[in-house]
Amino acid sequence: MKINIKDVARKAGVSISTVSRVINESKVVKPETYKKVMKVIEELGYKPNAIARSLKVKNTKTIGILIPDISNQFYPEVVRGIEDIANMYQYNIFLCNTDLDYEKEIKYFDALAEKQVDGVIFIGNIVSEELYKRFITYEIPVVSIGATPEAIPSVTIDYEGASKAMVKYLIQKGHQRIAMISGNGNDPVVGIARLEGYKKALMESNISIVNELILEGGSRFKHGYEAAIKLLEMDEPPTAIFVANDEMAIGTIRAALENGYSIPEELAIVGFDNIDMASKIYPALTTVA
Repeated sequence: MKINIKDVARKAGVSISTVSRVINESKVVKPETYKKVMKVIEELGYKPNAIARSLKVKNTKTIGILIPDISNQFYPEVVRGIEDIANMYQYNIFLCNTDLDYEKEIKYFDALAEKQVDGVIFIGNIVSEELYKRFITYEIPVVSIGATPEAIPSVTIDYEGASKAMVKYLIQKGHQRIAMISGNGNDPVVGIARLEGYKKALMESNISIVNELILEGGSRFKHGYEAAIKLLEMDEPPTAIFVANDEMAIGTIRAALENGYSIPEELAIVGFDNIDMASKIYPALTTVA
């Protein structure tokens, strides 16, 4: 037989409204009453109706996360951090993998809104116009990680400045012929910002920008591997390669080792993101945290 709130109130000798206040952690309940009701709830194994409770207090204790690619090692580490804090505050998360599909983003955001989540965290570098409209019209708090659209709070870093610092590190190590494997050309973070940082580092160091040393990759291991093969087959290959993210950088290391290069003695390879795997491969990857 399913236990309901009336059963709890009857056994505890209090009103139904008092049990409701205890469940909703109201401060008007006396400490001794709170303990008595909670003891009965535990004895009876009563489980409050989460949906009804959320409608009552206008708080579902849930947060939605839109993530572009769960198989990219960078994103699960970010989600882990979100979940750790959510658990600390007794929140649950809904994780939605969009596969970099703008239509999926819209579909998932609408679904999260219907579930009346308390907030949404958007992880990604590009916010489509249609999704942005929803961000500013729905009465749901939204925070983005990576992208920085107007009117939406964001958690981000100076990607261009960080990339410039990494390339200058290579220059300080004595490298002059430095290649770059960037992200997708339309990606404002992995594609555009990190490429601009690379170019500025070279210009500020009076090193010519050689277009043949700049290849557009993507985000995955194979993109780094394939781009690295092209760079290493050049008549005059680079002595260092700056790769726009760590997963591609690991692919670049694989390509270099297969072609007989000693790292970093013959070829320096650096990445960006500081994913967990960066410190576990051999040789360990120098990267931007």
